[in-house]
Amino acid sequence: MEEIRKYIESGILELYVLGDLSVEEKAEVEAMAALHPEVKAELDDIELALGSLANSYAEEPSAEVKEAFFSKIKFNDTIAEQENIDPSAGTDKPLHRENSVIIPINNSRLNFYKYSFAACLTLLLLSFAAIFTLYNSLQNSKQELAVLQGSNQDFANRVNLLENEMIKASEALEIYSNPDFKMVELKGTANSPESKMTVAFNPVLKKVMIDMKSISMPEHDEKHQYQLWALVDGKPVDLGVFDADQGESGLKNMKSLQNAQAFAVTLEPKGGSINPTMDKMMVMGAI
Repeated sequence: MEEIRKYIESGILELYVLGDLSVEEKAEVEAMAALHPEVKAELDDIELALGSLANSYAEEPSAEVKEAFFSKIKFNDTIAEQENIDPSAGTDKPLHRENSVIIPINNSRLNFYKYSFAACLTLLLLSFAAIFTLYNSLQNSKQELAVLQGSNQDFANRVNLLENEMIKASEALEIYSNPDFKMVELKGTANSPESKMTVAFNPVLKKVMIDMKSISMPEHDEKHQYQLWALVDGKPVDLGVFDADQGESGLKNMKSLQNAQAFAVTLEPKGGSINPTMDKMMVMGAI
């Protein structure tokens, strides 16, 4: 059954109806139609479809066109007899004798041309449909590719973010495990009792770092920033400003410092102040 279906879908039946097969191929189609009712039914459907399509495009010539055409034609039976030609017989060549014209009419050939035209028109329409379908498929493929590229970019961004987080976590672990670093816990003052954060201080390397993940302080507006101070010999020393971004992680480098007795954080105008605003002190911790 599968072989019969493939044979029907091969297109050979359409070529048979259009008369575009060799004698051997025609014989094969006729044999298949005789052996398989499915082939015969499909063949009949194709002939009926092409015939209907051809008839739908056929136009009856006007009376003026008919009269002009037949006025130029004269069937000469005498010449046909002299040449031993039956005027009713079909032939592919018109015979010219002086002013007489013999044009034998072959209905089967006319039908063939009608079917051929109908088949060409059908193939043209199918081609347009196929091109339109292919165009739509191409547009859909472009959209799907754009979505896929966007997804790949999102995935790459996520991977980069995770890699950065891993690097920060690795650096923090290395510093926390380094005995040269002193982890100073800064606790909340009366201005913000619940606030806290951790400062990593290495006097040998003169490094001061804030553990951003440890920060637990109120968020400030855009006009203010937090400022880190070190108490050195009883005097405050500016170590830089930072923002209390609860989503930030890793260690933030501040200004270098070799000696300190304590650290504190105040809320200052954006960019920092020369001297700390004492009534805005948020956290403080001694070394």
